[in-house]
Amino acid sequence: MDPALSGDLITASVAALVFLLALLFILIGRAVRSRAVEQMSVSEAPLLKAGALQDAIFNSANFSSIATDAQGVIQIFNVGAQKMLGYAAGDVVDKLTPATISDAKELITRAAALSAEFGTSIRPGFEALVYKASRGIEDIYELTYIRADGTRFPALVSVTALQDAPGKVIGYLLIGTDNTARKQVEAEQALLDQRLRDQQFYTRSLIESNIDPLITTDLRGMISDVNQQMEMLTGRTRDELIGAPFKNCFTEPERAEEAITRVLRESKVTNYELTALARDGKETVVSYNATTFHDRDRKLQGVFAAARDVTERKHFEHALQETNVELQTAREAAEKANLAKSEFLSSMSHELRTPLNAVLGFAQLMASEVPAPAAAQQRSIDQILKGGWYLLRLINEILDLAMIESGKVTMSHESVSLTEVLQDCKGMVEPQAATRGIVLTFPKFDDVSWVRADRTRIKQVMINLLSNAIKYNATGGSVIVQCALSGTDRVRVSVKDTGSGMSPAQLEQLFQPFNRLGKESSGEEGTGIGLVVTKQLVELMDGVIGVESAVGVGTVFWVEFATSAAPALALGHIDDAAHDRRLPAAREPGDKPTLLYVEDNPANLALVQQLIGRRGDLHLLTAIDGHVGVQMARSYLPDVILMDINLPGISGYGALAILREDPATAHIPVLALSANAIPRDIERGLEAGFFRYLTKPIRVREFMDALDVALHHAEAHGLLEASEPGQ
Repeated sequence: MDPALSGDLITASVAALVFLLALLFILIGRAVRSRAVEQMSVSEAPLLKAGALQDAIFNSANFSSIATDAQGVIQIFNVGAQKMLGYAAGDVVDKLTPATISDAKELITRAAALSAEFGTSIRPGFEALVYKASRGIEDIYELTYIRADGTRFPALVSVTALQDAPGKVIGYLLIGTDNTARKQVEAEQALLDQRLRDQQFYTRSLIESNIDPLITTDLRGMISDVNQQMEMLTGRTRDELIGAPFKNCFTEPERAEEAITRVLRESKVTNYELTALARDGKETVVSYNATTFHDRDRKLQGVFAAARDVTERKHFEHALQETNVELQTAREAAEKANLAKSEFLSSMSHELRTPLNAVLGFAQLMASEVPAPAAAQQRSIDQILKGGWYLLRLINEILDLAMIESGKVTMSHESVSLTEVLQDCKGMVEPQAATRGIVLTFPKFDDVSWVRADRTRIKQVMINLLSNAIKYNATGGSVIVQCALSGTDRVRVSVKDTGSGMSPAQLEQLFQPFNRLGKESSGEEGTGIGLVVTKQLVELMDGVIGVESAVGVGTVFWVEFATSAAPALALGHIDDAAHDRRLPAAREPGDKPTLLYVEDNPANLALVQQLIGRRGDLHLLTAIDGHVGVQMARSYLPDVILMDINLPGISGYGALAILREDPATAHIPVLALSANAIPRDIERGLEAGFFRYLTKPIRVREFMDALDVALHHAEAHGLLEASEPGQ
């Protein structure tokens, strides 16, 4: 029941009770007086009974009964009045009026209201209390009584005019009850009502403040509530939406209805796309997220849903998809362009090398003629040779840069002796340094230092740094090479010169292609490519390159590489049988099969030499680069070839291709041996035509077994050729 209605019923009930009591009191009084006058001779028993009833009502402690004369002076003040107000009857009878014990401000307010109602001036005193009753109008009202101690309490008062037998008003009867309890209940109820209104306002504000359209439905899918965002989304008012089917708000009613069904079945639905349809035909793609809601008794009431506008996101996704397509197209075009560039450079390199080879060859022949050319002719020949060798170096550097940028340079990350590399580099640059009077200082090579890198490429890096240090040094200057640990797991090699140095502005432009930093007019030949290639090679080997320089002092270039252990064999699960092999039965004891090993790393060469020496059934040939390996294969026609992938001059793939194109060597099984051990590398090697693809570090049993298989294959091929007619 509504709390306000409940309070009104309580007030009406109390007022009715007070009125009935007052009416009963008056009727009993009249009956007593009438009987006393008309039946004085009748038995007094009924009168005594009626009088007793009157006394009981009058003296009730639960109601205050105050009777006044016509002028308002209190004549009767019952027990209930005494108890409620704290006055003794003697304190008020013939002394006070009810107005005296009532709140003066309320009397003023009541007088003003009655004056306005009846169109006459009514004084704010006793007259205001009894004005309606004096005119025979039922009057029950609330006012505040003031107790003898000054405290106040609310009272509900019924006022009745007292009349004599002819009907003349001779006084008034005011019957009241303490209204404190009811007022407290009303106050508490009002507080609860206010809290409920505040909660409803908060809930509504929360719903309306949401940026997403919100909607609730009952179990039938009929809309029960919406927020303003939903009104804006659909172009319909809240009144129009409430009671309408949820599915009617969307372009696909069946799909929308399925959304409600799924929520009721699964209790939750997320990211369910629907297209909202507004009254004006506008369509909005929304992401529908919903859950069920229940009452206090956990009884299912319906569905609460949010519909987030994802139209812009869909447009963005569509645009992103188109952009991705464009990027993919651009990427493919760039890759084709890059491939075309690489192929062009490779082709141009070949086309340029062929005539350049003839120029250099004939120039050297002319220089070596007997008798020697005249001095003028020799100077011309020297210029031809100088320009030719420079042009060849330029072609090689451009080709290196193109291969690096196209990703065609492969690296073999394995243990490399830095000591051996520096020794080799020293021997290669000493003549160049001696020509310019440059003093070279290398570290002592007592201790072998190992790094993880590609031997060919690290040598290329060091030669480039050393050549630059000599080329751009002062005459009679020095180049100091130092090697030291950097941290716990890296080795730093630095190359220090005593040249003119570089300014901070020049250092910022370092490693830019074709930028010689103002050295174009120095008379020194150069392309501005060498350092770019060097930096990229270092980074491909997971290394770091840096530079420090001061004008007039010199420059220090340094590179760092990860340290590594010396190359070793994987000796797990092997025995003597894995090392030792007997001669094949088809061969004479002195006729050993031949194995050609093409490898540029001396440490790996030494390991394989030990293994082959332990076997005792193979004759080992070695080559340190791909070109030499191809020439030896053609000259010696080995039974099996073992080839590294990353070789100077030409890679193992290039050498394999040449061998396969030559009928004399096409049948020889070629085993790859490389530190490139990821599955894709192995797969690529086998696809290229390698008989087996072995990885470093060498696993002895696997290595020996692969050699055996290759030898049996070669022997079978030899027997097949011997059995053919004409052989």
